[in-house]
Amino acid sequence: MTRIIADISVSLDGFVTGPDAGPENGLGAGGEALHTWAFSDDPVDRRFLQEGTARSGAVILGRGLFDVVDGPGGWDDSVGYGAGEVGKPAFVVVTSAPPESVRLADLDWTFVTTGLSDAVAVARGHAEAASAARGRDLDVVLMGGGATVGSAVEAGLVDVLSLHLAPVVLGAGTPLFTGKTPRTLTQRSVTATSTATHLLYDVL
Repeated sequence: MTRIIADISVSLDGFVTGPDAGPENGLGAGGEALHTWAFSDDPVDRRFLQEGTARSGAVILGRGLFDVVDGPGGWDDSVGYGAGEVGKPAFVVVTSAPPESVRLADLDWTFVTTGLSDAVAVARGHAEAASAARGRDLDVVLMGGGATVGSAVEAGLVDVLSLHLAPVVLGAGTPLFTGKTPRTLTQRSVTATSTATHLLYDVL
């Protein structure tokens, strides 16, 4: 069965970027510390990265994050979603208007202009098709940014929340949760390394 999994790194004080984040500085001031675990040689960190990307039948991201990863300093063959780990899943971007051009034209991009719920439905279709082609269940992964993940949790669109809690206090930046709708979580696992505490929750 295809699940909707929100997977994101967050600081101890609840930010998914540092201050002054933007297309030229995607993670903001000090935000690189959030993703130290993803470049770690620790075998546990490597396992979380590999398992997280390998399960991806489709990936959802917001327009702000798309502008970062598709920008001049964004993804390439060595740095990107699952670079060196998996193939290239379908990417679904939630946006008010598609971009005029795409630098990473070798990736499968779909731009959804009718809202997050529709983007989830499109991504689910991609993931289910990929599951059928590969003969195993694959999921939809919401990789961010923070507003997209937070909105999806608040709207009840997320089945699983996978947080990578970085040992850093950023003081400001992009908060993960700003909504007012309460959600009940069931904790499934807690795994600590020197670079992050990996937390897995079912969202009820």
